[in-house]
Amino acid sequence: MLETESKIMTEQNKLEKVVALCKRRGFVFPGSEIYGGLAGFYDFGPLGVEMKNNLKSLWWKWMTKDHEDVVGIDGAIITHPKVWEASGHVKNFVDPLVECKKCHHRFKADDIAGDTCPECGGSLTEPKTFNILVPTKLGVIEDEKTDAYLRGEACQTIYLNYKNVLDTTRVKIPFGICQIGKAFRNEVTPGNFLFRQREFEQYDLQWFCHPSEMEKWFEYWKEERMNWYKSIFTNPDNLGFYQHEKLAHYAKKAFDIEYTASPIGKEMEGIHWRGDWDLSRHAEYSGQDLSYTDPETNEKFISNIVETSGGVDRTFMFLMLDAYTEEDERVVLKLNPKIAPYKVAVFPLLKNKPELVAKAREVFKNLKMTGLNIAWDERGNIGKRYFSQDEIGTPYCVTVDFETLGESDSDKKDTVTIRDRDTMTQERIAISDLKAYIQKSLE
Repeated sequence: MLETESKIMTEQNKLEKVVALCKRRGFVFPGSEIYGGLAGFYDFGPLGVEMKNNLKSLWWKWMTKDHEDVVGIDGAIITHPKVWEASGHVKNFVDPLVECKKCHHRFKADDIAGDTCPECGGSLTEPKTFNILVPTKLGVIEDEKTDAYLRGEACQTIYLNYKNVLDTTRVKIPFGICQIGKAFRNEVTPGNFLFRQREFEQYDLQWFCHPSEMEKWFEYWKEERMNWYKSIFTNPDNLGFYQHEKLAHYAKKAFDIEYTASPIGKEMEGIHWRGDWDLSRHAEYSGQDLSYTDPETNEKFISNIVETSGGVDRTFMFLMLDAYTEEDERVVLKLNPKIAPYKVAVFPLLKNKPELVAKAREVFKNLKMTGLNIAWDERGNIGKRYFSQDEIGTPYCVTVDFETLGESDSDKKDTVTIRDRDTMTQERIAISDLKAYIQKSLE
């Protein structure tokens, strides 16, 4: 018990350090900070947006380029309000809410142990249901505005465009539609950094198949998604499956892919057996025929759906937590190089030597032409620059020194040192080989 508590405390301390690093180095900022912040909202800074875009690009390529019969869409954030009636969100997308009678703070009932306020000890009201869809209004004239909602999950626009995709592309069952997009939930108690937000980003795949093949495709995508996460995390052993025992009425099974070392919530992505629930409901509420006719057998059926729905922001947070390492005097983010905000940093050995700076700028500009994100740094001494890049996860640092200029050894002219982030080892290579060296490491 003590060992488990100690581990939780250690991971919690690590999370606090990651949150501090995110703010200090420009990964993630609290939303609306100059106005005191707004609970459940965060902004991604210069490094954070680069890393997040790298993550999304990897996912998009893996889904649409590395798999056959998966196509993408980008659906609207606001849809017809009937969409959320059909999906069940208007009726069932609720949390139980309790309020302290003394301090009047409100809490999600599921998060409270006992019947007293966790902040002041006051007594609590009976739970009341609270819909977490975020409402909005559309229209020009105040009294004639139409009620609508910001989408509570990104996947609904995939179901709305299922027939459009079938009619305009060459796909046929089985096939998938994927999407990356924002979702909004009026969470009662947002918190735990990026884990529970009111505005967040999801990446979803909806795989449409014949009802008789659901078992096969569910297991296929369950393993595929876990293998993808293992390929991008620093410590794949920290990933695991959680099997749900309480299931939706239409589900045969459901699993979460978890970051098991998290001191807070662990869920990163859900693998869901949705059956024909979604298309049947939208067919009923819209009056449209969303059935599929097999072109070879002429069998008509409602496609069943395997869903993989992941949190982009949660994955970002867990990647940071997993990569954060303290070694002696340095902090290093051992991020997968494909996800790291910068791939290479270029330095002149000394910033007060114009010939070194000029040569280093030449190397920097040539590397920028690869399309990779390359950092330039000439501040402080070389050791501090290395440690500064380690802390933001830059895989390689390239230093232009006097040997690059051929001053001490003509055989080393036009060579540079390249330092590995994780091992701190350095090797000397020709400037002409730099691009190939770096690109090979990112394959």
